[in-house]
Amino acid sequence: MSGNNLVTPFWANIESQPGEIRELPEIDRDALIVSAILVDDHWVILSRYGDDIWLLDGFTSNVPDNLRRQDFSRVPCAFKDVMKALLYRYLRRGRAGQKRPRASTLRNFFENALPFLRHLNALKLTRFGAVTPMVCAYYVAECRAYQQTSRNQGKPLSQSALERRFMAVEALHELSQYTHDPIPLHPWPDTSANTLAGSGTARKQGGKTPLMPDEVLCALFESAYEKVQHGKALLDLRDALNAVAAQRRRQVARTVIEAKNRHLATLGWEGGLGAFNQAILDLRTACYIVLASTSGCRNHELANVQSGAHHCTEDDEGTIYHWMRSRSDKTNTGVHDWMIPEVAVRVLRLMERWAEPYQAMIAAEIAERRKVDLRDPEIATAHKHHHALFLGVCPAKGNLVRTLSGITWNHILKAFVQGCGLDWNLASHQFRRKFANYAAHSQFGDLRYMREHFAHWSMDMTLGYAMDEDWGQHLDIELYSDIQTELEDIKFGVVDTWMGDEPLAGGYGRSIKRWRRDPVNLAIFKSHTSMVTSISESTAIRSNGHAWCTASDDRCIGNTLERTRCGDCHNAVIGCSHIGVYQRLYDNLKGLLDCNDIGDGGRQRILRDLERCRDVLVQLGYDPEMNPT
Repeated sequence: MSGNNLVTPFWANIESQPGEIRELPEIDRDALIVSAILVDDHWVILSRYGDDIWLLDGFTSNVPDNLRRQDFSRVPCAFKDVMKALLYRYLRRGRAGQKRPRASTLRNFFENALPFLRHLNALKLTRFGAVTPMVCAYYVAECRAYQQTSRNQGKPLSQSALERRFMAVEALHELSQYTHDPIPLHPWPDTSANTLAGSGTARKQGGKTPLMPDEVLCALFESAYEKVQHGKALLDLRDALNAVAAQRRRQVARTVIEAKNRHLATLGWEGGLGAFNQAILDLRTACYIVLASTSGCRNHELANVQSGAHHCTEDDEGTIYHWMRSRSDKTNTGVHDWMIPEVAVRVLRLMERWAEPYQAMIAAEIAERRKVDLRDPEIATAHKHHHALFLGVCPAKGNLVRTLSGITWNHILKAFVQGCGLDWNLASHQFRRKFANYAAHSQFGDLRYMREHFAHWSMDMTLGYAMDEDWGQHLDIELYSDIQTELEDIKFGVVDTWMGDEPLAGGYGRSIKRWRRDPVNLAIFKSHTSMVTSISESTAIRSNGHAWCTASDDRCIGNTLERTRCGDCHNAVIGCSHIGVYQRLYDNLKGLLDCNDIGDGGRQRILRDLERCRDVLVQLGYDPEMNPT
């Protein structure tokens, strides 16, 4: 940070600074403000152009400090000046047809450009003007052949990693045109970064984020819910231990710890103070899992949740809707409201109480910093975390209290998974996709997902929420887009099974079997994928638990009163996944035949339904008499 930190009136309006530095003398160029922060209504400079390290503001609160630093000592010396020039231009003006970048975008560009700069340095090139398409083609080949040395040791770079690197080269070409050392020609005149990375037009099933298996989330949620159930008692005990410490505030630390351990022992607490402190941290993790599972929030959005985030509304019929408010930095939209179930409200209440001592530590930090320097930028940073809920102590930074970073959360979640005896590489961003997937299954009609795995909460995934003037007006629309994407993927998977060799029953299922046997029908489409995509997009499909229904409305008694009717319905498709349903139904109906009080009409109906179940199972290649449940 520069020595003269207080922003003078001359620099009060940073927006008045030039957007590029080509015509500026060195002394004026180096004095340009790169970043500044508001500290108690006063602007304080974080970085100037001439600094070797730019401290960038505008990251989410859970980004570690080392990722906020743009360190130009990592750039080969020959390209340091031009990288500063084009990064400043990018920061001030953005790229053609794009908005000015967020701090995270700038950082990602910098990181993905570094390998190319090192490539040029290895070739003994000292200026961008010497870069040719041949040099860039050599870099593409080098990236494709590269074998990773860290976490994915020995593996090549992924398609997305290649695409990011090649897109950074295209950005370097564009932005260098505003410097004294432009790259003369487009890096690859006849193609593009995504093509070079291997991006095709094939359908992406489910996106890049791994889909957490049902059994993993079920076990995680149940374990977390159990800890939430005991959360109040645990925090009561924490308060009692704090009272013990307060009574001995003038005694040495060891004596206080011994007194706490004695108190825990009297209550039958095994493991002493160490085990208790871990239980407190595990409660925080459990609350995170429940809230992430039931809201669909991203990690940084949960980091931004503060005390008082809950609100409820009521519709004209008296239905209560619960809301959680936070700030989203993903799309620059700011405040978002997420509908949450009652269990999530309980979690928010627990975390508000859990965070109180940590929030008090931040308040004390702010007070101490003000005594030393009223313009300390860390005051503004501390204010961002002051009322947050998911806080932790950072020993490496002098026990400062801050919201936990995404990296830290991933370590914590992996430890929680191991504690549950599960084998899954869990990361914080997986909860959002799993939420979208479950919501999509519910919309698809497959309600067993909600019933079996989230027995402690329920919610109506519709947009017909009760809203007042302030709440419910800032919905996370991107989340609903994610849900729709998951729904499309579910439908794609269902139709894909229809178009395979699997036996099918139901009226529509039999029609599909006849249709797929005709090569003329298959020849209509360019590929199997395009065929499945076309059918899934044009066909109304929902699940009723015992069949896939392709009717355009839900007014069907086969959904409720007569399940066996789907076997003959021209809208129904029944596959091998439904065999268990029909076998159990067949066995139950056989048992009813032994009842003496059903009458002739009841017996005739049972026999009819038995025959329907038998027909379905036989069509699926299954003998109900040979395979009883």
